[in-house]
Amino acid sequence: MTTQAELKKHAELFDRMAAAVGLDLEQDAVEGNLRFDEIAEAVLRCTRCGGVGACQKWLAEGPRPGADAPDFCRNRDLLAYLNEQHG
Repeated sequence: MTTQAELKKHAELFDRMAAAVGLDLEQDAVEGNLRFDEIAEAVLRCTRCGGVGACQKWLAEGPRPGADAPDFCRNRDLLAYLNEQHG
């Protein structure tokens, strides 16, 4: 079972990954590009990732606006879609 602390950790990682590729999830939600249930599912996908260490290392290298999330990211397709909406 996923704990509240784990959900919070992965919500933060998802938000940081989105920001690293130039997205503002809150703004996307306000603009209607991203629904709450999509955010919740993205966080759950993130909890099932085995690459948390690789994710944190990738994030530590700094932002890459407009770039794709790394191949190991379970939310890569969603983030790419959102970036296309801003293109």
